[in-house]
Amino acid sequence: MRPFEGIKILDCTHVLAGPFAAYQLAVLGADVVKVDDPNAPDQSRESGADMALNVQGLGTGFLTQGSNKRCIALDLKTEGGRAALKKLATEWADILVENYRPGAFKALGLGYDELSKENPRLIYASMTAFGQDGPRGYMTAYDQAIQATSGITASTGTQASGPIKAGAPVIDYATGTTGAFALAAALFQRTRTNKGQYIDMSMMDVAMILQASHMVDYLHSGHQPKRNGNILRFAPQCAYECKDGVLLQIAASNGRQHKRFFEALGNPEEGARNSLKERYERFDEKYKFVADKMKEKTAAEWEEFFQQRHIPACRVRELREAVEDPQVKHRGLLHRFDKMEGAGKAMSVPLTAFRFAHGGASIERAPGRVGQHTDEVLKSVGYTDADIAALRKAKAVV
Repeated sequence: MRPFEGIKILDCTHVLAGPFAAYQLAVLGADVVKVDDPNAPDQSRESGADMALNVQGLGTGFLTQGSNKRCIALDLKTEGGRAALKKLATEWADILVENYRPGAFKALGLGYDELSKENPRLIYASMTAFGQDGPRGYMTAYDQAIQATSGITASTGTQASGPIKAGAPVIDYATGTTGAFALAAALFQRTRTNKGQYIDMSMMDVAMILQASHMVDYLHSGHQPKRNGNILRFAPQCAYECKDGVLLQIAASNGRQHKRFFEALGNPEEGARNSLKERYERFDEKYKFVADKMKEKTAAEWEEFFQQRHIPACRVRELREAVEDPQVKHRGLLHRFDKMEGAGKAMSVPLTAFRFAHGGASIERAPGRVGQHTDEVLKSVGYTDADIAALRKAKAVV
C-alpha cells in the first residue's frame, strides 16, 4: 500500500510548481483530479520542444507531471463550474491546491474559510509568488522572476558574464517539492487533530530557503555571495579544464580530502598545508598547480583516477549524457510508457527522487487530455448524465 492511498486531491494549479506538488502525491497513491479552465487550459500543456504535442495539449511540460491524474475541465466563471468545484471540495476532497493570484478563489466563493465550513477536514494550499499578503503579496511572477528578485540570479555566473539565471527551473521544482512536504505534514497533523489546515506557500520563501547558508552568513558578517562561476573557496573544490577541453568538477572540501587530493597528485608537501588558514591564503598557488596538472589527462581519466582514491570529482556532463547514465537507470528514477496516446512513441517521465523498500512510487495512468475524465469525476459526487449535459450546454464544463 502506497503512503497516500485513499487521499483525494483537487489540483487547481497550472505550469510547474503546483502540478509537481500534486504529482508527487499522485505517484505515491493519491487520487488526484486535475482541474483545467476549458477556455485557458494549463499553459504547460503547450510547453515543450515537440510542437505537435503542444498543439494537442500534451506538451512535455505537462506530461512531466500529469501521470496518475484524472483530468476535468470546469469554467469557474460560470455558476455551474463553481458549484461543481465546491461540491467536489466539500463532499469528496481531502486536499485542494490552487495557485491563482491571491484572493482569486476567495472572490469566487471558493476560499478556504468558506469551503472549510462544510468540510472542516479539508487541507487547502495556496501557492503564489510572494504569499497571500504583505507589501508584495499582490505581485505575480514565474521561476525566472523569482530567481532574479531573490538574489539567485545575481550570484550566478562570473564577473565577466554578469548575472545569469540557473539553467533549470529550480524554484518551480523546489516549490513543488516543498509543497508536497507541506501537504504531507498537514495530512499527518490531521490524523492527530482531525482538523484541516490552510497552507500559504510562497515561491519567494522557497528561493530564500535555498540560499539559507548564504543568508545566515550575510546577516551575520555582511558577506555577499559573489559571481565566481566555477571558482569556489578552496582550490580542490573548483572546476578545471582538462586535456580534452572538458571541465572536471572537483569537490574535495575538507582538510582530510585536501591532503589526500594533493598526495594523489604527487605533491604531499602542498597537501600537508591543509589548515583552514593555509587553504585560504595559498589559494592562488594551489589553484595554479592543479590547473596545470589537469592538462595531463582527459576529464574522464581524471574522474576515474580520483574516484578510485575516494576523492569526489565528476566531469561536467550534458543532460543527454546524464539521462543515459547507468546509475540513473539503476535507480529507477524514470517510468517508461511503451505507448502513450497522442505521443506516437514511447515516453519516459520522472517518478520520485527517493526509493521505498516497499509501497513506493508507481504510475498506472497516463496524462490525460483536457476534460477527459469530467463525466467520471462528476458522477462520483452525484451528478447525473442529464446534470452533466446541462452543464456542458451552459459551457460550464468540458
